[in-house]
Amino acid sequence: MKKIKGLLFVSISFFVLSAEAQRKELKGKLIAKDEVEGIHILNATASKYAISDIDGSFTIIAKSYDTLVVSGLKYQNKEVVITKQQEDLGVLSIYLEERITALDTVMVGLFLTGSLESDLQNSDAETEVNFYDLGIPGNTNLPLTQNERKLHDADAGSWGFIGFGGGVNLHKLLNRISGRTKKLRAVVNLDKKDECITNLRENYESILFEKDSLALNLRNEYFMFCQEDSKFLALCTTNNQIELLEFLQQKLVAYRENRKSVEKD
Repeated sequence: MKKIKGLLFVSISFFVLSAEAQRKELKGKLIAKDEVEGIHILNATASKYAISDIDGSFTIIAKSYDTLVVSGLKYQNKEVVITKQQEDLGVLSIYLEERITALDTVMVGLFLTGSLESDLQNSDAETEVNFYDLGIPGNTNLPLTQNERKLHDADAGSWGFIGFGGGVNLHKLLNRISGRTKKLRAVVNLDKKDECITNLRENYESILFEKDSLALNLRNEYFMFCQEDSKFLALCTTNNQIELLEFLQQKLVAYRENRKSVEKD
């Protein structure tokens, strides 16, 4: 009996390895109207996956009759079965369709007349004060930068839902596993620090170096030294100018001390 089980195990292992050996690298291309970077392509048949580059290109292990599942926040999920021709050529193109979020039907209340002035007077809703009420130009919802949009797309939404037909947010999960979300967070933080450095130099450089003779070619190094402090980003976004200026002065003293130590060595 044990011998039969052993032979059965070897046969199954051989079959699995043989099937895997038939697979090869396929070069793919995602085609869409919007950005196609960071979209996940999962070979559901062979449990292999890839992430698309900035131009939508990707490489994945597959063979004919394998099913690829393409998932991205902006696009409808798509399943593609690899054909024999695609396997022989070693290339394939996948066209993506934008995900359209349909709005629920809006039911207009019985007391709305269609007259804006009349409906506002009859409404018991409190009016929110905004920049325009005060005569000040402004925008409370600043547009996301390109890297912030990429991070949002990579990590948006809940992890999934429980209940009948429950599921997992595969796009978010694969981005976490692959490390792409972590990488994008680091890029976004770096962008914020660079923006902060620019603002600091515009507002404080003349004050800092009014009585300090630090050479111009060393000032970039000094600001990068400030940037490495764990408190830098939080202080940079604060409205406390005195605290921020004190921080910059302290870092300037520390930077000079570090340079003295390096020069002695």
